[in-house]
Amino acid sequence: MANIELETEDKLEYRFVPAGNGVVNFKVRAPNDAHIALTTNPEESDPMLEVFIGGWKNTKSVIRKNRTKPDVAEVETPDILNAGEFRGFWIRWQDNVITVGNEGAAAAFLSYENPEPFPINCVGFCTGWGATGSWLIEPASEQASPSAPTAAALSAGGAACWVAAANGEIPPNAVVGGSDGEDMYIGRAQHEGGIIPGKVVASHGVCYIAWGGAENPKAEYEVLCDFGGEFVPASGSDIPPTALPAGESEDGEPLFIGRVTHEGTVTVGKVQPSHGVCYIPYGGQELAFAEYEIFVSP
Repeated sequence: MANIELETEDKLEYRFVPAGNGVVNFKVRAPNDAHIALTTNPEESDPMLEVFIGGWKNTKSVIRKNRTKPDVAEVETPDILNAGEFRGFWIRWQDNVITVGNEGAAAAFLSYENPEPFPINCVGFCTGWGATGSWLIEPASEQASPSAPTAAALSAGGAACWVAAANGEIPPNAVVGGSDGEDMYIGRAQHEGGIIPGKVVASHGVCYIAWGGAENPKAEYEVLCDFGGEFVPASGSDIPPTALPAGESEDGEPLFIGRVTHEGTVTVGKVQPSHGVCYIPYGGQELAFAEYEIFVSP
C-alpha cells in the first residue's frame, strides 16, 4: 500500500489516522514543531500523549501527557527537522513504554514510561508555531508487519518490547539470556546498517554483537523486556515458526536470538538463517555454531 500523504497547516489541528500494532513510522518535512498525538479515539481528549519533535524553534523534543505541563520527557534535539527535506522517525508503544527514534536507528532518543497506560488506536499529526508540514505515513496494515525492515516494525512483532539503554544500564524486567559469572541479557544494537542481536553484560557497560569476525562492543543498545519466551534446540537453517525476529542484517535478512554453551558460559548471539549458524560474540571474536538454541515466542 502507498504511504498516506498529509499536508498540515500552521494551526495545531490534528489530523488522525488509524494506529498500527504498537508502532507508527513516518517522514515529515517541516521547519519546526512536528506534533504527533497518541489517542484512543480520533479526537483531542484525555487520556492523550503528544510527541513534539523540533519544538522551541527546532531545538528540543518532548513528550506531553494530557495536554498538561510540565512535560514528562524532554531532550535537546537541535536542527532535528528541516524545511527542505523529509526526516524519518518512528514512535512505538508497548505496554506502558513510549519510545521515539530516528528512522534506521535502533535506539530511541526520547522515551517515557506511562504509569497509566491506555489503548492507542489513533495517531494524529499537526504543525504549528509558524510551521506547515508535509507528511508521509506508513499505513497501519504495514505498521503491524514484523518482517518490515525497520527497528520499529520489528519491535511490534510478537509483542516484543525493546527498551533503549546505554553504558551497562539494565531496564526493569529485562530478559536474561545467558550467563558468564553474571547474568547476560538479550540485547541488540545498530551496526553497519543492520540491527544485530547480541549479549548485554552490565559490568562491561556494553552490548556485544558478533559481526565481521569480531566481538563488537556497543555502548548504546536496546534490551528485550517483559517477554515470556524460551530457548529451544535448533540447528542449521531450521528456524522454528515461532522464533522471535530481533533484528536484520545490513542486507535486510531477518536475524533471530540464539545462544550457545561455550567454555563454561551460556552466550547470547545472532542466528542468521542464510548462513545456517548461530554467531556469538566471545573473547573478541565472532564464533559460529551449527548447533544452538533459538529464542521463541510463548
